Amino acid sequence: MSGKSSAPTVGVPSAPPLPDELEDLLRRLRLPHVRRHAPEVVATAKAQRWEPVEVLKALFAEEVAGRDRSSLATRRAAAGFPTGKTFDAWQPEASSIPAPTQQALRTLEWVHRRENLVVCGPSGTGKTFLLEALGHQAVEAGLRVAWFTLENLGVMLRRHRADDTVTKAIARILRADLVVVDDIGLLPVAADAAEGLYRLVDAAYEKRSVAISSNLHPSGFDELMPKTLATATVDRLLHHAHVCQTSGDSVRLTQALAGQGVSPLS
Repeated sequence: MSGKSSAPTVGVPSAPPLPDELEDLLRRLRLPHVRRHAPEVVATAKAQRWEPVEVLKALFAEEVAGRDRSSLATRRAAAGFPTGKTFDAWQPEASSIPAPTQQALRTLEWVHRRENLVVCGPSGTGKTFLLEALGHQAVEAGLRVAWFTLENLGVMLRRHRADDTVTKAIARILRADLVVVDDIGLLPVAADAAEGLYRLVDAAYEKRSVAISSNLHPSGFDELMPKTLATATVDRLLHHAHVCQTSGDSVRLTQALAGQGVSPLS
């Protein structure tokens, strides 16, 4: 619990249940966290002779904290992150991206300014890790994030083209403050995926932030998709974008060669 009721108090009597009438009122007012913690708060307040205003403060602090936790869980689930990697496991010194750039990205000011982010470089150099960690940080800061692969975009386009609702589907995606498209450049881009990427970048232009990871610099996207579509996509993507190029050996391969990729066989 938050506030004065957060620390266990010696001698506090067991908390009796709330009267049915009060339970019903709290349920109708949709205050589930007050309802859950009120018995303990009331018991503690009696034992410690709190002023009425202290009781109210403790109860409403519990409601706010509970709603914040629920909202965070909802945003995290809606984002669709692939693995759950956060900056808790990030090693800034192991990244080829300059430390000042890493710190600037972590402020998320670029998201608030509706700027884009492109992280490009060889496989295994931390591109996806960085984008997911930034995504988690954005969610924890109260922002909404949506995570996609190019294949996801292609599937989405095909599904909504059937009933002519592609524009509405893109608009729903752009309810997020930050849209991430991961792993561009590993394979040739199917026509539906290429169109989906263009539609997303075009609709988000100067309205939402788009972050992508790619094995290729965007200037090489015409190797993956039709030149006209690639040019239009890259033009909008890079106009307000921070481009970070990674380099070095694959972290995954280095760990595998050092025997860190698996647990030893017994």
